Amino acid sequence: MTLCVTAGRAVTAIGRAAPARGPFSPARTPRSRLRCRAEASGVVEGAPATAAAITPSQTQLQQARQIAELSLESYRYHKAPEPEAEDVVASLKRKFEAAQRELGSVTEAEFARLANRDASAALAAVPAPLLSVDTLIHTIQQQHTAQPPAIDLQQQSNVVPLPALTRKTLEKEAPQAEGTGEEVLLQGFNWDSCNHPGGWYNYISSRAEELGRMGFTAIWLPPPTQSVSKQGYMPGDLYDLNSAYGTEEDLIGCVRALQAAGLKVLGDAVLNHRCAQHQDEHGVWNKYGGKMAWDARAIVGDDQTFRGRGNRSSGKIFAAAPNIDHSQDFVKRDLQEWLVWLRSHVGFDGFRLDFVTGFAASHVKDYMAAAVPQFAVGEFWDALQYDWDGTPVHNQDAHRQRVVDWINGAGGLSTAFDMTNKGIMHAVFERCEYWRLRDGANKPAGLLGWWPSRAVTFLENHDTGSTQGHWRFPGHAIEQGYAYILTHPGTPCVFWDHLSDQRQKDTVARLVAIRKRNGIHCRSKVTIHRAERDIYTAEVEGKDGRAVLMKIGPGEISPDPAQWVIADCGHSWAVWERKQ
Repeated sequence: MTLCVTAGRAVTAIGRAAPARGPFSPARTPRSRLRCRAEASGVVEGAPATAAAITPSQTQLQQARQIAELSLESYRYHKAPEPEAEDVVASLKRKFEAAQRELGSVTEAEFARLANRDASAALAAVPAPLLSVDTLIHTIQQQHTAQPPAIDLQQQSNVVPLPALTRKTLEKEAPQAEGTGEEVLLQGFNWDSCNHPGGWYNYISSRAEELGRMGFTAIWLPPPTQSVSKQGYMPGDLYDLNSAYGTEEDLIGCVRALQAAGLKVLGDAVLNHRCAQHQDEHGVWNKYGGKMAWDARAIVGDDQTFRGRGNRSSGKIFAAAPNIDHSQDFVKRDLQEWLVWLRSHVGFDGFRLDFVTGFAASHVKDYMAAAVPQFAVGEFWDALQYDWDGTPVHNQDAHRQRVVDWINGAGGLSTAFDMTNKGIMHAVFERCEYWRLRDGANKPAGLLGWWPSRAVTFLENHDTGSTQGHWRFPGHAIEQGYAYILTHPGTPCVFWDHLSDQRQKDTVARLVAIRKRNGIHCRSKVTIHRAERDIYTAEVEGKDGRAVLMKIGPGEISPDPAQWVIADCGHSWAVWERKQ
């Protein structure tokens, strides 16, 4: 049986094999292929339902959208690599290397205590004064073969079975990584917002209606938890929502005010690392308090600074804080429950995920499946490929492939910031090389050209700009940058600091209005007309036959006045709307 479902404005037939095609060209988009498939099945978008038609649920609609999109050849890339499996001996050796400073004095009684076993029974079984590494490995290997160690649910009272996660208060049934597909995101803070007099949450609450009138549909707030650093990126007690930005009551009030103004609210979830509240017997900060009272087993084994006793990290190590071992069942369940609590108690609609290069994408998939966000975006920050003179090479396929691999590994349940596109835009505006905005397949550069519905485009954030300035966007081209990302597919994200300049703020508001007026969305079709040294021009289709023509760069174009009417313009940029 073929079930035909309308998801957004795309129609697909579940259960039918997608035609084998290469990556989409500007003349034939994923949306157009979906339409063709629907027409071939006798289903026309907008046609009245027959008596035998099935009314799909919200879950079916979202699943249909994801299945249809991921089944297209243009979105098929290499499968995300799985971490290599270790045999028991290799795993044990690696763990003991992380704790090698302790091995010289480890006795049977000490080993029994660490393993939460009865010391007298252990001493009676193996009467040896000291253990060598090989003997210890052999002993645990035998135990592992006989019966895998289980988590003590009496001691770990915060461990709950996954089916017990409270989801009844969540208003949606299926995760929606890209939201409605028409989101315009605002990063609602900068690096110094934690120092704002009266509290940042209260300040944002006071501007909620203004932000709604500007056309923003979603806002990303800073990390909400107690933190060693004021900015929130060194979290400690995850259930303590009193931070430098305000109290728990301030946060909840801010979320309510923003939602009343029509904005989805994203919480900044720092899952990779967590600062401990207590020291162990060696003076190392690796014992946790609060509801998540973890010990060193929650820290990856190759984080030697904090004497982790968990498994090997599945990503990069963040040196400043203990790196969490997401492969531990009690850690996974605690963090899933916490994310669900943030959704139900605070009211967050979705999440921005910090430092996702620190752990495997499969964990993100588990977390998003539990929390059911209505928008999610990951910070997959990886270096581009540069030439000998420091300029990025034109072909950045390897870079965007790594981002696509991460999204695939996360089950498509999160979008990602388009770091590839940001790096390319830097070269475009710093060197006046607008040809870089078109790749070798005549598509837009960056993740935007490969998987636009999972690309969050941006110019700046609290790390790259603000008072940190790690990768500052060319200041003379900020308006051109927004003219590009606000007229193109993907989900554009505006940085808070760029609203402090009244001219930039007005420009952003007008460009957002143009985007919404013409129905530009995250899957809009792009036809690149010119990408040369001093000019880039493209036609971008919206909904219901509407479209925009845009250009950036000092070069000139002369659109047909019978077809296009000027909508707005500024220094080295202009946007036209198709006449209706």
